[in-house]
Amino acid sequence: MSPFLLQTSPQNTWVIYGAAAMGGFYILLRYVSKKKKKDPLADAPVRFSLSQHKSVERDMQNLLVELADMSRQITAQIDTRAAKLDALIREADEKIAELRALSDGQRNIPAGRSYDTYRLPMTPASIPAAVTNTDDPRHAAVYQLADQGKSSPQIAAELGRAKGEIELILALRGQKQG
Repeated sequence: MSPFLLQTSPQNTWVIYGAAAMGGFYILLRYVSKKKKKDPLADAPVRFSLSQHKSVERDMQNLLVELADMSRQITAQIDTRAAKLDALIREADEKIAELRALSDGQRNIPAGRSYDTYRLPMTPASIPAAVTNTDDPRHAAVYQLADQGKSSPQIAAELGRAKGEIELILALRGQKQG
């Protein structure tokens, strides 16, 4: 044995304590590093059975069908709103022309005549073809239900369409007949 190991001086004691502390710290770090959680994405992908794969595929197809239906409904609503806006713009243009005619020729209106004689007539050419199309089967279904005495909300619920769209179709039908 070495005489150095047998001699314990205060300096040797601190060196031994330091070495023991470093060894303990090293062991603690190794223990903690083994306990780390693994990344779940690092594992191989999960394999589904054929029935699960078919089920997911069927669900995706159903979602695509629902998306197509929803896009058709949205398109119909946009078309309805565009037709409403066209009708409102046309009405506003008519009123502007009527006001201009009244303000320009107010002094020139003969006695006994009203300003109604100066209103611009609504010609079939001024109505867009999309609005006047009565051959549309969607309009035919609305007209048939309306002829049965059903209200606009009932027709809208039965056909799965917007109430405003049904009201516009029925209002335009009244204009065409009148």
